[in-house]
Amino acid sequence: MLGIPTVQDRLIQQALHQVLSPMLEPTFSDHSYGFRPGRSAHQAVKAMQRHINDGHRWVVDLDLAQFFDRVNHDVLMGLLARRITDRRILILIRRYLQAGTLEGGLVSPRREGTPQGGPLSPLLSNVLLTELDRELERRSHRFCRYADDCNIYVRSRRAGERVMASVTHFLERELRLKVNTDKSAVDRPWRRSFLGYSVTWHKQARLRVAPKSLKAFMAKLRPLLKRSRGQSLTTTIQKLNPVLRGWANYYRLTASKRSVEALDGWIRRRLRLILWRQWKRTHTRARNLMRLGLTKQRAWVSAVNGRGPWWNSGASHMNAALPKKVFNGLSLVSLLDTMNRFPSQP
Repeated sequence: MLGIPTVQDRLIQQALHQVLSPMLEPTFSDHSYGFRPGRSAHQAVKAMQRHINDGHRWVVDLDLAQFFDRVNHDVLMGLLARRITDRRILILIRRYLQAGTLEGGLVSPRREGTPQGGPLSPLLSNVLLTELDRELERRSHRFCRYADDCNIYVRSRRAGERVMASVTHFLERELRLKVNTDKSAVDRPWRRSFLGYSVTWHKQARLRVAPKSLKAFMAKLRPLLKRSRGQSLTTTIQKLNPVLRGWANYYRLTASKRSVEALDGWIRRRLRLILWRQWKRTHTRARNLMRLGLTKQRAWVSAVNGRGPWWNSGASHMNAALPKKVFNGLSLVSLLDTMNRFPSQP
């Protein structure tokens, strides 16, 4: 299914966004951080940490099922009509929402949802979910929302279960949205994640990379860390470095860095694996190990050990031949070193 806007459509949407954003921005909640000028995911994560440290150590983690595909046009247009008096703008927005999708060569009218990929969708999503923000503020709840990712912080499981039930009722009755009950939960925040972060708890919340974020990043790196015929290790590192820098920059708020250090070690091991496989023959492995500083005896014993490539990539002879300082010399970005250059986080 395709709902890709044309160049002309995108220009019209961008013009609408420039007109609407100054009008709508002042109406949004201070607890909303997504797709807003001067606001960021890092601010949302820090707010999460403050709520937990203030004693709200249970989280109502809400997952809205297929949010952008389920936005009710009538509800959204009703909210916009309260803020926008120019009927021509409202007509344009309605037409934008109802723009058809191409499926199997046929154009189907859109009856709900917002077209994804356009500049207007994030702004319109904030208009709709500001109603949720105001309801939570009316109830004096602690919460953070980034687009459709909303966490509410409470002091007990019982309070969390009450909030989950009442907020689900509000979302489904008032905004015509669907809460994904399989993915939503009332739980301790250190067992959940928010915008890729989680926390550890010992007297106070310390930010860490969520375990599932680590797994997702490792899955992203694997194709870059596979042996490619004719590609040097230097070329592999050059392709890796922008990805590593971007990840380290996003997760720079992390205070608990043990998992990051382990991830650095895993990356270096994968690079050693590439070299071990490239060397192929026993005498080539022995010669390269000697060139990298191992004694002749140790190099030959290591080269003929008969173990598999993955075992060898983590063995003492490869760690001795290719320690971290060698990879530093090849300009490999160290996630831990990059994070440590940022100001320390509590």
